[in-house]
Amino acid sequence: MENINYTSNDERTYSMLCHLSALSGLIIPFGNVIGPLVLWLLKKDEYPEVDRQGKAALNFQLSLTIYSIIAAILIVILVGFVLLGAIFLFGLIMTIVASVKSSNGERFEYPLSINLIK
Repeated sequence: MENINYTSNDERTYSMLCHLSALSGLIIPFGNVIGPLVLWLLKKDEYPEVDRQGKAALNFQLSLTIYSIIAAILIVILVGFVLLGAIFLFGLIMTIVASVKSSNGERFEYPLSINLIK
């Protein structure tokens, strides 16, 4: 992880919010994807680091959605229940870690993230 020199506090704040907005999925269906998508689309042209962080957050949330769909299918053989819980905890922890790192001006690469948006 490398430290980034942000041009402004706004860039750091919006980068952090790209990650934190995924937690809206706890209240709103598909909010984990919609939140980062909206922030990324609104601020990607204004701040280069928000563009990078927004893509990372969006790719990670899309990856978690795909993993969750697969785990839901695997409920038929009972292993899906454990996988869904593990995916939920993993997503929650990684989202919080990414938010803190971004707030501190550090780049964070999500593990197990599929790069769907480049």
